[in-house]
Formats: sequence, structure tokens, C-alpha cells
Amino acid sequence: MVDRTVVAYRTGAVLSRLVPAPVANAVAERTARALARRDTDRRQQVERNLRRIHGPDLTPARLDAMVGKTFASYARYYAESFRLPSMSRRAIDLGFTHEGFDNVTRAIDDGIGPILVMPHLGSWEWAGFWLTAVQDLEVTAVVEALEPPELFDWFVAFREELGMHVIPVGDPSVGGRLLRAIRDRHVICLLSDRLVGEGAGVEVEFFGETTMLPAGPATLALRTGAPLIPTAVYQRPRGTHGVCRAPVPAEREGKLRADVTRVTQALAVELETLIRAAPEQWHLMQPNWPSDHATTSDGGPAPHGPSRGGNQA
Repeated sequence: MVDRTVVAYRTGAVLSRLVPAPVANAVAERTARALARRDTDRRQQVERNLRRIHGPDLTPARLDAMVGKTFASYARYYAESFRLPSMSRRAIDLGFTHEGFDNVTRAIDDGIGPILVMPHLGSWEWAGFWLTAVQDLEVTAVVEALEPPELFDWFVAFREELGMHVIPVGDPSVGGRLLRAIRDRHVICLLSDRLVGEGAGVEVEFFGETTMLPAGPATLALRTGAPLIPTAVYQRPRGTHGVCRAPVPAEREGKLRADVTRVTQALAVELETLIRAAPEQWHLMQPNWPSDHATTSDGGPAPHGPSRGGNQA
């Protein structure tokens, strides 16, 4: 029997393609705002994230409004992503603006695949489809496994329909496949604002608090010379806007572990900058700092639910 969660996502995907985009987005956003009142654990995590960004002066009324916007943005992400396969190349291109894309094309012209280091922000799948359908580039993304497995398989098939190569976090072949993809000039997409599973991580300061972020992006860059490009894709009233910042320097200076830590800390600062530009579009709804595990709706450990994407191994 097909899992009800899988049925719900499939149904949402069909409806997103059948009804006009403004209607689909509006329905998704209203539904998400209502669910935000009931999903206490995720709501509390979003509140903690927003307080980290805005500080203690954030008023309860403004906090409540921003939490609602975050859940609405999360719903819009799904509605827009589900609609992508039915959209023409022209529509994809017209709905996407960008800045700093020359950082990507310069790396490809130099014969190496760039590493886009991204937060769980906005609608990154639109940018991925734009890269494959409009720019005719190869895209490889490492994503977090979801439960149930049927749901993960469905999302893999969906992303492959958009032309992406998908590698699950924890796949024993992930390292070799990424190295080959970089050599073959693929654009590598790594969601890197949260350490997933048992992947290698390093301790950094992120929004004023110590936590672990994935070591993979820095390690890959130090080993291959691929540029590390902090990237975010923001939702706009009409369409999306991609920002590629200047590559983070990643040169060997000493022992590999120390270099990885130094570069990852620099990436954390860049991720902060990207997130601060639109904090209500930051869809990080799982515990990410040690203090997150101390505050939940029932006083117990914070849950580790599946997120929309993932990071590298």
C-alpha cells in the first residue's frame, strides 16, 4: 500500500500543475499558515532561528508574523517546484533573474565544476531547472534521504525529471561521484547550513552560537581546486532571483583538518549573509544548534524530522 505521505505529495504535485500558479501559491500559503499553528516543534525551531537573526528585540507580534511568512514561503517552494516540469524553457527563463552567475560560468570555462554552497532558502529547484533546461548545464545535487523510502524515491525521480543528477547523503559512492562530477564540469549543489546524519562535520560559529556544519564542501574544494560559491535563490513576488557571491578562498595552508575548519567557518559567515537578506524564506525547521535540543513542546529532545533537501556527505 502506498504511504499516505507519498499520496499527499503526489496529489499536491498534480494540483499545482492543474490550477493557475497564483491560485496554487495562494492556497498552499494559506494552508501552511494554518498548519504553522499546529506544528508546534517546527514552529518553535523557526522562532529560535529568527531570534538568532534579529536578536532579543524582536517583538512577539513581529515574530508571529515572520513565522507565518516562513511557513508560507515553505509551501510556495513546494508549489513552485511541483509546477516546474510542466513549464516551458521560456517560462522558466522569464521567471528567473540572477546576479553573479559569471562566477559559475568562469569555473566551467576553466574546465572545472563549481560547488554551489547553499542554505535551505527560497526556491533552489527553480534555479536547478534553469541551469539544466535553459543553460544546458549538468547539475549534481546531494540530498538528504527522506522517510518513508517511497517518498525519497519519488523526490529523486522528480528531480531527475528536472534534469538533475541526485546522490543521497550517506551513499558510499558519494565522494567518488562528486569528484567525477567536478571533473566533468557539473554544477554541484550542496545544501550546507545543517549537518545531516553521520556525515563529517566541523565546529563553527553560526549566528553567534557554536554548532556543527558539514565538512564536505571545503574538503572537496581543497582537494580539487573547484571554486566554492555561496549561493541563494530568493522568492520574489513574480519568479525567483539567484545570487552567486564571490568564491570563498580555499587554499591549503597547513593540515587538512585545520584548513577544512577555516574554510567552513568562512562559508558559515557567507551563509549568514545570504540568510539575513530574507530570513522569512529560511526553511530550516530541524534542530541545528545544541541549544535547540533543550526546548521542545513537551520538554523532551527536539525531533529530527525530514527536511526538504540535504547536504553533502
